[in-house]
Amino acid sequence: MFPDPVEMFNDVAAYGRKMVVIIDPHLKKDTSYPVYNSASAKNLLVKPSSGQGEYEGWCWPGSSAWVDYFNPASWEWWKGLFKLTGNDGDFHWSQSTNDVYIWNDMNEPSVFNGPEITMPKTNLHHGGWEHRDIHNINGMLFHAATAEAVKYRVDTPQRPFVLSRAFFAGSQRISAIWTGDNMGTWEHMAIGVPMVLSNGIAGITFSGADVGGFFGNPDPEMLIRWYQVGAFAPFFRAHAHIDTKRREPFLLEEPYKTIARDIIRLRYSLLPVWYTAFRHSSVSGVPVLRPQYTVFPEDPKGFSLDEQYYLGTSGLLVKPVTAPGVTETTIYLAEAQPYYDYFTSKVYRGKRSGTNVTVPSALHELPLLIRGGSIVPTRERPRRSSSLMKRDPFTLRIALDASESATGELYLDDGDS
Repeated sequence: MFPDPVEMFNDVAAYGRKMVVIIDPHLKKDTSYPVYNSASAKNLLVKPSSGQGEYEGWCWPGSSAWVDYFNPASWEWWKGLFKLTGNDGDFHWSQSTNDVYIWNDMNEPSVFNGPEITMPKTNLHHGGWEHRDIHNINGMLFHAATAEAVKYRVDTPQRPFVLSRAFFAGSQRISAIWTGDNMGTWEHMAIGVPMVLSNGIAGITFSGADVGGFFGNPDPEMLIRWYQVGAFAPFFRAHAHIDTKRREPFLLEEPYKTIARDIIRLRYSLLPVWYTAFRHSSVSGVPVLRPQYTVFPEDPKGFSLDEQYYLGTSGLLVKPVTAPGVTETTIYLAEAQPYYDYFTSKVYRGKRSGTNVTVPSALHELPLLIRGGSIVPTRERPRRSSSLMKRDPFTLRIALDASESATGELYLDDGDS
């Protein structure tokens, strides 16, 4: 299927794009597979309850074994596999490049024929620990080891990107996560918003839900609304099961194709805002997406609102539509400041006691306001990738507050180190 993966990776990289490939924690238990042979020879695999041999379960390749990431030696071994130019005579992933990043799936771990579709609780890990004692952090150790491997696969450390399904406290330092295999329904779209907000409050701020739902076939209206939801989540991707109908934006009929294109372009134009919010979160711990009550903690009315939220310190307030047939939306404003429609600059006046305002939200309209007193930096030139925007000029949207002043924040770095 991929006769020359390096050529394919380089073709994609020529447009400034990156490739993300899936690497799961199970190894095909086959003596013709060099990764399994190496792990087995080095005694790095999880053991059954007897402590003898290797635990054998069933996953995508069939009969499988699992690396024991509680064994310190497994981390150095795993890092060696990702080396691009050699691994002291051991197997290494030579058919890769610096532009390839990793998605760690199935890392709870998922075992198709195991109890509760995972490992037996009596399996043994390094140091004699039973799996029941360490199950919750198993997936986190796997993607932590992967992040280290990507970072050090060349002599100059490189900023890694790793997407993980399983996570634990600490995962926010090293990985993006998503909310799992959702359904293409309005209900799953709606519940994805408070799930992502809750993850952020818990410290796991780089998260999102599969746009369109992993299972099912959303109609065009639902798919457009889901792109609007996804474009305002920290992790934004469309993802679907192999048996679903094709639903890439370029396959949609008009007007849906143009609406989807405009949503994606909006996301790209706001990347300076997202990057600044991520940096702020990394040093403060405050989530990228901020529920109403985190911005106005003294306002009790905000604690019940889990469908509208602010993007970092940018002043952007969004309330995605998550129901069919909607043409207008109510947004709560908690202060006596003006708020401006992002697209039309129409002014909505808040009150000190809080007030609800009605905002147009037909299918082509995203309820997105700028808080008075904010300056929002964007890059408006459409490009094929974010890296090609690196030297583009900034556009500043200045939204004056009630005293006719405004401030903003912008963080930039080289994006790699």
